[in-house]
Amino acid sequence: MNKKYVLTFSFLVLWQCSFAQLPRSVIDFNNDWKFYLGNDSTASNIDYDDATWRKLSLPHDWSIEGNFSKDNPATTQGGALPGGIGWYRKTFTVPVSSKNKNVSIEFDGMYRNSEVWINGHYLGKRPNGYISFQYDLTPHLKYGAEKNVIAVKVDNSQQPNSRWYTGSGIYRNVRLVMIKKWFTKPAEFFVHSKLLQDNSAKITAETQLVAQNKGLEMSAEIYDAKGNYVSRMDAEIINQNNYFRFSFKLKNPFLWSPINPKLYRVVFKVFIAAVLIDQYETTFGIRSTHFDREKGFLLNNKPLKIKGVCLHHDLGALGTAFNYRAAERQLQILKAMGCNAIRTSHNPPAPEFLDLCDKMGFLVMDEAFDMWQKKKNKFDYYLDFAAWHKQDLEDMILRDRNHPCIFMWSIGNEIREQFDSTGIALTKELVDIVKGLDPTRPVTSALTETDTAKNFIYQSNALDVIGWNYNQQNFPEFLKRYPGKIFIGAETTSALATRGHYNMPSDSIRVWPPRGKKEVPNINGDWTVSAYDNVKAGWGSTHEETWKIIKKYNFLSGLFVWTGFDYLGEPTPYPWPARSSYFGIVDLAGFPKDVYYMYQSEWTNKPVLHIFPHWNWEQGKVVDVWAYYNNADEIELFLNGKTLGIRKKINEELHVMWRVPFEPGTLKAISRKNGKIVLVKEIKTAGKPAKIELTADRKIIKADGKDLSFITARILDKDGNLVPYADNLVEFSISGNANIAATDNGYQADTLSFTSSKRRAWKGMALAIVKSSSKKGNSTLTARSPGLQPATIALKIAE
Repeated sequence: MNKKYVLTFSFLVLWQCSFAQLPRSVIDFNNDWKFYLGNDSTASNIDYDDATWRKLSLPHDWSIEGNFSKDNPATTQGGALPGGIGWYRKTFTVPVSSKNKNVSIEFDGMYRNSEVWINGHYLGKRPNGYISFQYDLTPHLKYGAEKNVIAVKVDNSQQPNSRWYTGSGIYRNVRLVMIKKWFTKPAEFFVHSKLLQDNSAKITAETQLVAQNKGLEMSAEIYDAKGNYVSRMDAEIINQNNYFRFSFKLKNPFLWSPINPKLYRVVFKVFIAAVLIDQYETTFGIRSTHFDREKGFLLNNKPLKIKGVCLHHDLGALGTAFNYRAAERQLQILKAMGCNAIRTSHNPPAPEFLDLCDKMGFLVMDEAFDMWQKKKNKFDYYLDFAAWHKQDLEDMILRDRNHPCIFMWSIGNEIREQFDSTGIALTKELVDIVKGLDPTRPVTSALTETDTAKNFIYQSNALDVIGWNYNQQNFPEFLKRYPGKIFIGAETTSALATRGHYNMPSDSIRVWPPRGKKEVPNINGDWTVSAYDNVKAGWGSTHEETWKIIKKYNFLSGLFVWTGFDYLGEPTPYPWPARSSYFGIVDLAGFPKDVYYMYQSEWTNKPVLHIFPHWNWEQGKVVDVWAYYNNADEIELFLNGKTLGIRKKINEELHVMWRVPFEPGTLKAISRKNGKIVLVKEIKTAGKPAKIELTADRKIIKADGKDLSFITARILDKDGNLVPYADNLVEFSISGNANIAATDNGYQADTLSFTSSKRRAWKGMALAIVKSSSKKGNSTLTARSPGLQPATIALKIAE
């Protein structure tokens, strides 16, 4: 939530030391909770005996700890994992010195139907599982040696309630906020900027006071990304509604962009009689965004094609329990592909995810709802929409509007009110709520009905940008069909792939499932889908098909591919035992599929040469060899030193292909530009599995009990070649100051729990996720498999 002073100490020590002098203290409240999976209506009582409950730290997702089963009520659409009811309790003390201060608790998200008690007093309920909210604890706290007990009930028992895996529990961060007196609320601080023609920017900061005292004064100061003081902002307006506005004209500002995401910081201070009584700071970025009907999207007055992906909120084998490093890794993988935008489908994300997007340079479409009053599942948010949509939408906008990464808001995805007249009034209402809190950004909704006569959300005329889902064949006609309107590909593609599996002929397109069908039988015999980019869902397209259209027309501002990563749930095109999606450009373990390199060759300027498939086939079998490349005129392919010919991309082609009768040996590709070699890539026929290789994305991780190292296990032959068919069972073990948080392999139909320390390799690869402890030291991960040479890797757990 862009908040500073996040502290992790014993509360008594913390509050009695120097931090007690801070006007506003934000305290990590994630540790030392107790958890019980089940329901006990007396668990909210202060004297309840929770001695036998499990001890844990938040964030926590209890569903990911369960077993996959076709009988779980969430169904495979919800990841085939259990829901249920869970209780959390935490006991803590508050020093007497805090008696005259206000203390609140902030939850970043609980899935779902959460209820909270403090010392037996009921604080409230929030049905929405994705929204952040807070409660004031002050009236019910005890001080000194007396103990306080906070109890939380989370009810995810009514299933199915989602079209994807949601997770269960307090799965995002929790904080205590202590302040001398509530004069301001963080959500009321709004910072925005406007670029001016004289190469300067007008920065405006606004806030509204909760209460006002005689002699109260406010100030706002700007600092650059290095912490250097820039200027004090001048107060522009103080009116009877306790509303303050500050403004400052900054010459030659650093502009925020995906290439150079420069951030500033503003510090608000509240004084009474020159005594500092409150302080709050937030980061912001200076940039301009604009959609032009003919030119598409412009950032800082320059055209920029939106090269985006949709992301659900799970973190693969870790479930939905938010982890900063896991989210950062996902974004790093996407950044290396050339991705510059994320759609948070179909709900508000964790606030730290937006912090990462600010810092790393991703544009974000922040999305509120997957349904309004009309349901998509028996127990989904439609049950709560009427009572809660205004509060939930307001809370999302107020929480997120200072993030420079957010360039537009989405009020809904594939909303069924498109098809009846109630969509008109509801669209207008939701857009008015957004505009009332943030008039600086456009609003869209992701629409599936492209016939304007049948789409009542469109007919509201309230949307700034028309978000189209699929229907790529109609994209070129957008200007003609939608006079005066602006385009964004809110959701596109829905191509399917399993990493490392290939069906030939590769130029034959499979439509799985056909339009109007929900699934197909086990066509390949192992619940796999070809990775050639030749399989698509009936409503979608291949990756190449839609990107060719988007890149061709300037007025098509960009797209969000469904999806960046595979995600838990919605295992189109298969039924059980498939339990996670096939849509991702990257698999669930974070291993790129082949099409990743198509995007990298199109979306980046760095040299790319990727050839596939593997080179282990039956003698004489004709194999389709594809190559993605850029920064070159041609590719020449060799088999065992003999040329197989030169290929060049012609017209709108995005890859080249050879049909090659298999013979064991070495397949080599050479890309050239103007006759000079750019890159060389080789694939060799692998022998039998002989050993395990371990590589870590990071060998030094923080001793904070949260940091992660993602360690890839590869099954190699005696010469060090990846064995592409290897499915050896790998057993991971660890020593030292870390533990194995989860294992995975990216295979969509692996039904072994992610908590298992054993994992079969899939197409020669597996993943172990190692989490640090809170103590410094060393740790060693070992991987063993019968008949293979084991491997070890050393990690350092440091401050």
